[in-house]
Amino acid sequence: MRALTYFVGITIDGFIAAPDGDVGFFPMLDDIIGFMAQDYPETIPTHLREQFAVDGANKHFDTVIQGRSTYEPALAAGITSPYAHLRQYVVSRTLGASSDPAVEVITDPLAKVRQLKAEDSTLGVWLAGGGKLAGALLPEIDELVIKQYPVVAGRGTPMFDTDFEPTAFELTDRKGYPSGATVSRFRRC
Repeated sequence: MRALTYFVGITIDGFIAAPDGDVGFFPMLDDIIGFMAQDYPETIPTHLREQFAVDGANKHFDTVIQGRSTYEPALAAGITSPYAHLRQYVVSRTLGASSDPAVEVITDPLAKVRQLKAEDSTLGVWLAGGGKLAGALLPEIDELVIKQYPVVAGRGTPMFDTDFEPTAFELTDRKGYPSGATVSRFRRC
C-alpha cells in the first residue's frame, strides 16, 4: 500500500497560510527551494520547474490532492493545471467540474485517498493542503514532511483544522538550513 504524505510549509507557530489564505508572507529561501528541487522535485509547480532546474523525475509522488483554497492561487493566475507532471485532485463542494481535464474535482477526500492508497504504485500521494483537508484526512496520513520557516504569523490557517484528535508520529529526520528554516520528517506510529 502506498503512503499519503502531508508535505507542507509552516510558520514557527504552526500556520500554513494567513487568515485570508495568502502564503505570500513566507520567505522564498534559496536553501529550501534547493531542497525541494533536489529532494522533492514533484512539489515544484510545472510552470516553475525549468526556472528551478528540475529535471522532471518524480521521486516520491505521482499524485497530488489539495483543497480548493490551495488550488485557488493557481486559478487566479490562469493556471488550471499547476502540477501537470502529477495526477491532480482538488477537493471542493462548490467548484464544480474542472475546466482542465488533467484536474479532477472530488467531494469525498477520504474515499478517494483510500482508493489511491490501495493502488499498486511505488510512488505515494502528496497532500498539498489545506488545513481543513489535512484535518479530514488525518486518519489516512502516513507521513509528514514539514518545512518550518523562521516566521511567526500570529493567526492564520492552522496546519490541521480539525477537532481535538491526538495522533502520534515519530520523528525520523530533521535538518536545519542556514536561512533558519528546518525540514522535519515524521512517520505515523
